[in-house]
Amino acid sequence: MSTLIDILSQPAILVALIALIGLAAQKKKMSDTVKGTTKTFVGFLVISAGAGILQTALTPFGAMFEEAFNVSGVVPNNEAIVALALTDYGTNTALIMFFGMVVNILIARFTRYKYIFLTGHHTLYMAAMLAVIMAVAGFNTFGLIAAGSIALGIIMTLSPAILQPFMRQLTGNDNVALGHFSAVGYAASGLVGKLFKGSKENNTENINFPKGLGFLRDSTVSIALTMIIMYVIVALFAGPSFIESELSGGTNFLVFSFIQAGSFAAGVFIILSGVRLVLAEIVPAFKGISTKLVPDAKPALDVPIIFTFAPNAVLIGFFASFIGGIFSMVIMIFAGGVIILPGVVPHFFTGAAAGVFGNATGGFKGSIAGAFVNGIIISFLPVFLMPVLGELGFANTTFSDADFGVSGIFFGTLANYSGPIAITIGLIVILALMAIPAKKKKSSHKGEEKAV
Repeated sequence: MSTLIDILSQPAILVALIALIGLAAQKKKMSDTVKGTTKTFVGFLVISAGAGILQTALTPFGAMFEEAFNVSGVVPNNEAIVALALTDYGTNTALIMFFGMVVNILIARFTRYKYIFLTGHHTLYMAAMLAVIMAVAGFNTFGLIAAGSIALGIIMTLSPAILQPFMRQLTGNDNVALGHFSAVGYAASGLVGKLFKGSKENNTENINFPKGLGFLRDSTVSIALTMIIMYVIVALFAGPSFIESELSGGTNFLVFSFIQAGSFAAGVFIILSGVRLVLAEIVPAFKGISTKLVPDAKPALDVPIIFTFAPNAVLIGFFASFIGGIFSMVIMIFAGGVIILPGVVPHFFTGAAAGVFGNATGGFKGSIAGAFVNGIIISFLPVFLMPVLGELGFANTTFSDADFGVSGIFFGTLANYSGPIAITIGLIVILALMAIPAKKKKSSHKGEEKAV
């Protein structure tokens, strides 16, 4: 079971296997199959390495922020809450994860929702949350695994589905989907961006810098300089004594801040390089899956795949989402009750993506407004999610991304009404609705029918 979790939660291995199957299904030459599989595997490891560098650089920033402005509360963090959940629900989580992936493939095969979710670690996180909620709802072991697996398969399918209209607009094609459980926040950002009609031409990537600042057009340079300014400001408020004694190991606090800011920019650069490598291999390889196993299937890949479409919007979205988190925190302080602190890591990854989608629909203004709304969403959803997590709801952390909040609140609310019965009925109704064929309409050319 431990080996199963290790394999299925590693995106590099999972996507490499998918590439291998796809290339084999197309009967590619052995050399092409080995090359495509290996480059996909290495490409995802490059993305993971970049993400690791980012998280390492962002973690001290969060600690500095809390110290600088003297705030405390619950910090949403998927890795932390899942580590707690696996202590008591590890076996159930693994089984839900495995059978949930099977359900996802079956839904893609037999319904109009042709999305195969390939972000393994997010699948693990969602499986852990569902294992907890189904246990709190009162399911026995078999029912817990069955209900959790079906719920996971549905979420793995619907999450990329609701975002695909925005993905088509962003990428200009329908070849790939986004497999990241914050689709609700991204879709909200895309919708907010649409409010800024006429602003689409003012793309974040077309920012006209003064002639003397032309070097800022290089995203690596602009990201590094912006993060240096942010780190230094927060470091000055936090104070050298705290940083040098708690975070930097005695290194001068300004030097430490410069290094972390530069590391952040390096992480982004590495991620973008890995994304280009993976997309060049996985999309052609996935045609084998699409043709042989699941006709017209689309791979739903991890969130960094969209960063290359608007690198400036990535940074703008991060800041706007983080400000949305601070705005939400202030409201919670005055309202009393649980205070959700803005977690730097979730606000970067989800805020960056929200900024990209907001930019795609509404340009610069859409990027800022959409990501700001995303920051509010991922701040308030955890407040309503915590009560349905049983004993885990009292932990000093919770799930961070929007789809965890929406899914957890939905199934948790059903559980509060009549436990397993309400959840079972809910799953049956959702599957029945998903099984309804797409409507057909006649095109204006030769009476051809096209799926709506």
